[in-house]
Amino acid sequence: MNEETRTLTVGALTRVEGEGALNVTLIDGAVDTVELNIYEAPRFFEAFLRGRSYTEPPDITARVCGICPVAYQVSACNAIEDACGVAIDPELVALRRLLYCGEWIHSHALHIFLLHMPDFLGYPDAIALAKDQRELVERGLALKKAGNRLMEQIGGRAIHPVNVRLGGFYSTPSRADLKPLTETLRRALDDALYTVQRVAEFDFPDSEFDHEFLSLTDPLRYPIENGTIARSAGQPFPVEDFTTHVVEAQVPHSTALQATLDGGRYLTGPLARYSLNSAKLSPIAAQSAAGAGLGVVCRNPFRSIVVRAVEVVYAVEEALRIIAEYERPSRPFVEVPARAAVGHGVSEAPRGLLYHRYQIGEDGLIRAATMVPPTSQNQAAIEHEMGQLVAANAALDDASLTSLCEKSIRNHDPCISCSAHFLTLTVQRG
Repeated sequence: MNEETRTLTVGALTRVEGEGALNVTLIDGAVDTVELNIYEAPRFFEAFLRGRSYTEPPDITARVCGICPVAYQVSACNAIEDACGVAIDPELVALRRLLYCGEWIHSHALHIFLLHMPDFLGYPDAIALAKDQRELVERGLALKKAGNRLMEQIGGRAIHPVNVRLGGFYSTPSRADLKPLTETLRRALDDALYTVQRVAEFDFPDSEFDHEFLSLTDPLRYPIENGTIARSAGQPFPVEDFTTHVVEAQVPHSTALQATLDGGRYLTGPLARYSLNSAKLSPIAAQSAAGAGLGVVCRNPFRSIVVRAVEVVYAVEEALRIIAEYERPSRPFVEVPARAAVGHGVSEAPRGLLYHRYQIGEDGLIRAATMVPPTSQNQAAIEHEMGQLVAANAALDDASLTSLCEKSIRNHDPCISCSAHFLTLTVQRG
């Protein structure tokens, strides 16, 4: 009896800080293999940090990503300050969190309105969506602009901020500098609440997965710029134990490393962050989540657009709180003298937990650097989801199955989904 083989080849996943593809093979209607192939050339950041001064990673690593440079800066600062045994002033911590709120707002708004929303509303891209629903897209752009404005004020510019340094900032704003942001953020809060209402109305596939969740947590607030590591199945662990539990390995079909959590697949990012920390949302954000039909846990990746919208509400609300309570720090930074040590740092990038580790020598030069971004942590979970979705929907025609794969990949990572239509599908039957 001849086996029937069907091969789905998704040709070009652009803007994964490089390039990638998806290959799915079915034999007699059953999924045989799923490969998320990230064929990006190595970028060598960890290698060329070796031999650089311990003060340089916040500026250098920001260039890893134009969407979430603050995440790389903050994780780098956290790690090196940990190595050097320095704790920064509470006022500087608050200012760092305020800067990070700006990144969450602009990154989530970009993903929601320009990359993900057209899938649910039946448009090929955001340009076509804007022609029919201009006010909706303008609200999204206004939200993104509010986030950018925060980053410009605190960080010096919206892309690759230049005001961040070890121990704090090169300069800090006065209360008068921050006051004009208040009205911008109040309008942004209205837009954010409207966004939650709109995306909650979308038609979501009934699709849930049993990935283990991993994210930061904080006893008092929703995690952004720091925290301890929590998981949905198992005990929390300190940041310095990250590489004991999370192990990266090379897979034959991808130049990107894939991470496992104690040997199993897991997911970091909005679903994990929300599911492990929903009780820490601010009152308005919690109310908007309840109104959108989110429970205390969300395992449907298609509803991640709703979770992102709720996180925008939170980030705007948190930014307003920080500005209202702001007192200019007595000093813009704390001195961070070099010492021979190893430091670990984490923060919650919009796409998930970002880990940095640095080994510093007595001369203040970096001996070794490790960065584990959300994308590599999520690859195994994405492959699993692709296999499950294709198996459950194998009867669909090729175009419909391709569309489902597009939406599913876009659920997880804006760097994967920067192109509105990046998939080509080749079907081979034998």
